[in-house]
Amino acid sequence: MDNTDTASQLDGLKLIKALLWPALLCVCLLFTWWGFVQQQLILFFNMAYLLLAIGLYFLEKWLPFEPEWQRPDGQNMPALLHTLTSKGTVQILFAVSALIGLSDLIKPLALIDNGVWPSHLWLPLQIIIGLIIAEFGLYWMHRLAHETEFLWRFHAIHHAVTKLWFFNTGRFHFVDSVVSIVAVVVIMAVLGAPMEVLQWISVITAFVGLLTHCNVDMRCGWLNRIFNTPELHRWHHSKQLHEGNRNYGENLMLWDHLFGTWYHANYRPPRDIGIKEQTPRSFLSQLIWPFISDAYRKKLLPEYEAIPFEKERN
Repeated sequence: MDNTDTASQLDGLKLIKALLWPALLCVCLLFTWWGFVQQQLILFFNMAYLLLAIGLYFLEKWLPFEPEWQRPDGQNMPALLHTLTSKGTVQILFAVSALIGLSDLIKPLALIDNGVWPSHLWLPLQIIIGLIIAEFGLYWMHRLAHETEFLWRFHAIHHAVTKLWFFNTGRFHFVDSVVSIVAVVVIMAVLGAPMEVLQWISVITAFVGLLTHCNVDMRCGWLNRIFNTPELHRWHHSKQLHEGNRNYGENLMLWDHLFGTWYHANYRPPRDIGIKEQTPRSFLSQLIWPFISDAYRKKLLPEYEAIPFEKERN
């Protein structure tokens, strides 16, 4: 193989890395949109989500960003159970809200009968507006989960992972997930947003979440300035506060730019991720962990040593 062939292969691989993130997201959104047109949004979304997860599983083997993260960590079952309890709870909330009507559910909060939502606009434009507004709530709930000790107790379950891969996407304590989704629902309900917009925000967040946590060597370039990408999110899982307390956006980086928390350095993100404090390895212990005192934590995990909550100094 001559140098020209090698250079062509490298250029081809570079192009694949650059196209993977937008291509996978667009395909999933188009497939889900077809389900929306067929009035089977939830079915088509779950099919697209499953296919994306399967695709990322193989991509992580073929094109890993961090080969060390391919090693088993013994946390597959807790991650699965957290996904079922957190993401399952969110889907149930949306299903119930759709059945009884979101506006009727929280109508007393509305300032006027139909809120101020621009319902006359084309639905994709409403989704973009809704995403920007919802991101404000998601950004601040995420940031507060890092900056307040009480909320961090729940959010730490997600950050306790020692590797990033698609399977860890849903590893959130269910309280952590419910608090965030309720904040978004309240904001959107006050504005009078239709249920379809909220559903699409949830769909986009789910797809971006899988892509954000995957261990695939994607190079997102200028997209890092606009969207939450795997390149940005690897910094967010750093143990170092000046790196980890950054990039709070779930889907968009708009509010990170405005509030000064966007971060993307020109050196490689740390391989050693997680939190400094020890956490239990079983699902049930992780589920009750945020609610119990240090004394009871010591009983569950004899090697546990409490570490004072750290908040980054300005």
